[in-house]
Amino acid sequence: MEKINNLVLKGDFEQANYKEQALSEYSNNPFIEALPAIFTEDDVLERLIVTPRITEQDKQSETNIRYHVLKRIKNFIQPLPIHFEVERKLSTLIRRGYLARNPLDKSFLERIRVLHELREDEEEAHRYIEERLNYIRSTADSVAIIGISGIGKTTAIERLLSMYPQVIKHQLYQGQFFNRTQIVWLKIDCPYDGSLATLCKSFFKAIDDLLGTHYLEKFGYFNRMTSTMLLYMTSLASLYGIGVLVIDEIQHLINSKNEQEEMLNFFVTLSNTVGIPTVLIGTSKAQLLFKGNFRQARRAASDGSIIWDRMAENSEEWEFFLETLWKMQCLKEHSDLTDELKKAFYDECQGITSVAVNLFILAQERVLFDEANINEKITPQVLRKTAKEDMKIIQPMLNAIRKNNLKAMYKYEDIMINLDDLMITHKKGTEYEGKIKDAMKERLNTLDYKRRDTIENLSVELAALGIFTALDAKDLRNLVTKAVEKYPVDIEYNQLKLDVIQQAMELNQKKLSKVVLKEKQVINLPLLALRKRALVKKKHPYDYLKQNNFIRDPISELF
Repeated sequence: MEKINNLVLKGDFEQANYKEQALSEYSNNPFIEALPAIFTEDDVLERLIVTPRITEQDKQSETNIRYHVLKRIKNFIQPLPIHFEVERKLSTLIRRGYLARNPLDKSFLERIRVLHELREDEEEAHRYIEERLNYIRSTADSVAIIGISGIGKTTAIERLLSMYPQVIKHQLYQGQFFNRTQIVWLKIDCPYDGSLATLCKSFFKAIDDLLGTHYLEKFGYFNRMTSTMLLYMTSLASLYGIGVLVIDEIQHLINSKNEQEEMLNFFVTLSNTVGIPTVLIGTSKAQLLFKGNFRQARRAASDGSIIWDRMAENSEEWEFFLETLWKMQCLKEHSDLTDELKKAFYDECQGITSVAVNLFILAQERVLFDEANINEKITPQVLRKTAKEDMKIIQPMLNAIRKNNLKAMYKYEDIMINLDDLMITHKKGTEYEGKIKDAMKERLNTLDYKRRDTIENLSVELAALGIFTALDAKDLRNLVTKAVEKYPVDIEYNQLKLDVIQQAMELNQKKLSKVVLKEKQVINLPLLALRKRALVKKKHPYDYLKQNNFIRDPISELF
């Protein structure tokens, strides 16, 4: 079998904790009641914002040390109005998708029964799956998020998904036995060759990685028909109550002319028939998919499309983004953000998030090792030289955007945005932006935020070390949280980091020792123990097992 090498985003596992619902339609549905309460804007702000800390001591460190410190800035995330729009869409997609898939409702079991019957006729079932399920209502919608490459779509959706537990184990609901495994969200990448078969195998592998199952081995072997794998995929999605299926990099479908329509058909079937909400994420190149078959594409994005455009130079969000980023300097002399610097900076990054962050880091690195720049100042000349020499590979694309050269932009489909008349332009509300800005400024000055900020950055840094093999992300975060809450908020960051690393090493060693000890212990299984006892008493093991009610008499069992 071919090897599937997709990296699976993993979230938390939780035991079901049912909550009272603010809306009556969400009540008496264990899949919805086990979710976190609907997030407020403050919740989203706190979970999204990441502003790496650079201390005064960091700025006075040796050049080679500061080179490493600058890499912290890569983790910078500035919440923008579009993040809140995506969160609202995601929140309603998941909950409304569960309305018609209440596991206590007869239609939920009916859907699973029909899918099981369809699996009996593997070769032909895909032809009439919609016909067999069309009488069962669906409340699932789907959304397409289309945006320029490097704008932050994937980072945002992954952080928003991680606000929800990924797997919820149910055992008892309202005093009744209710044994179910619920997968709240699953994110996979569309394969580079646009192959539907590879997408199915990625789906099986993602579930296997989460639950320790063997669906890839069982359903994904090489001679399986794609239509059959799709049937098993829809069956598993329904069985595990998947709240939302996120498929990234959908522009790769362009590489498979023959399967584009089949893939879009499949997304429609998942949403409209099986009832699984989908989020399709892609670069601007994905707009060509929607041009080709608008009716199908519209159904595959029934709750609309979010166009994630670059930030405009004179917009309030760009101004605030740049001001926040500019504070993260690790040079001995702080460079003030003048109008000339603002103009040069925008000109060289064109409002694209990842380009802006990388330009800011690379410009400081250039200053650090430039002997002629003894004052360590960021100047417009430094920004332009950095962009020209260190970011040479993306200059043709940036030039096309800068000059608004549509002909040149068609050569780089990933940067085309708002060229499709069928798409709705995303408009940002200045009033809403101002609200976010005020809330962020207020939060940045609170002790609570400073602690959260330290926890976030330190957790990321510890995980990046890759030396704590026995600790998962949750272990590290809990360790960091306890340490940060123990010390005063103004403790020197590097001192805190050293202490936490030491604690993590001790905990890691402790867990490793337990694993070794467990492996050394011989577990004597009950049946083996009874066999041993039978041999000591000189009895046949069969008779001894029967005597102890491990073997029943077949005649009495039958009648």
